[in-house]
Amino acid sequence: MPTLHLLCGKIASGKTTLAKTLATEHAAIVLSEDQWLASLYPGQIQSIADYLRCAQQVRGVLEPLVIDLLACGVNVVLDFPANTLANRQWLLGLAQAAKVPHCLHYLDLDDATCRARLHARNARGDHDFAATDAEFDLITRHFSVPREEEGLVIEIHRP
Repeated sequence: MPTLHLLCGKIASGKTTLAKTLATEHAAIVLSEDQWLASLYPGQIQSIADYLRCAQQVRGVLEPLVIDLLACGVNVVLDFPANTLANRQWLLGLAQAAKVPHCLHYLDLDDATCRARLHARNARGDHDFAATDAEFDLITRHFSVPREEEGLVIEIHRP
């Protein structure tokens, strides 16, 4: 039975790195929100509002693809942030629509560690988006820790 692997963690917590590991371990395809956004909207995402608008469009396109892949027996790792209740409900709905199990991988790291990783990542320039400290703070304010009461199967990853 294929599984939908979901990722939850603050900016620079290691979601993309974990996604690659999960893809190898589970012979899964990885779909990365950052890659899709960078490819489809180069230079167009300058604000949180831009991100939200573009991310919604990408989700509309990818939703049937993810469901079809799972229904065809392909394991899928969605490198999309499952960082809010609304995002998790959408992601869980994909597994439910395909009638497959899911696993939400929660990277439990503190703000200071994530911020230090973000600074290092920005300095290397090897990520599609370079968040500022102000953006980190704004986005982190909306982060909510996933709970099993949401209907989630959660695997916690700590450094």
